[in-house]
Amino acid sequence: MNYEKYMKKVIKLSKKASIIGEVPVAAIIIKENKIVSKAYNIKEKKKDPTQHAEIIAIKKACKKTNNWRLNKCLLFVNLEPCIMCFGAIIESRINTIVCGTINEKYHNEIVELSKKHNIKIIYNVLQEECSKKLKTFFNNKR
Repeated sequence: MNYEKYMKKVIKLSKKASIIGEVPVAAIIIKENKIVSKAYNIKEKKKDPTQHAEIIAIKKACKKTNNWRLNKCLLFVNLEPCIMCFGAIIESRINTIVCGTINEKYHNEIVELSKKHNIKIIYNVLQEECSKKLKTFFNNKR
């Protein structure tokens, strides 16, 4: 599978989040090399701390597949998920995550949880581009 191809789509989607003042994080769920769902952060817009890209993408994928089990799906995200999102990933049975860059705030916990729940994480796909987008966003906020 061409991880970079899908990560480029995630990066492009994350730009929509930054345009509306959201942290530029996006997620795409793939099943059998086809996009099942895609989403970006809308936490500020909805005034809801659960409106992360991963959660929204999981909900959309479950609706589209008519199944809460997404065990044959891959999750692509430009920033390693937080603990809340990782809980939803575990519950939805996604077993592979492709990350652009690590989330320093949660990285150690996510590594431990991924081992415990047998979830494969592929790190640093287009890392420089993913990291730069996030750093630029936060530098502009300050």
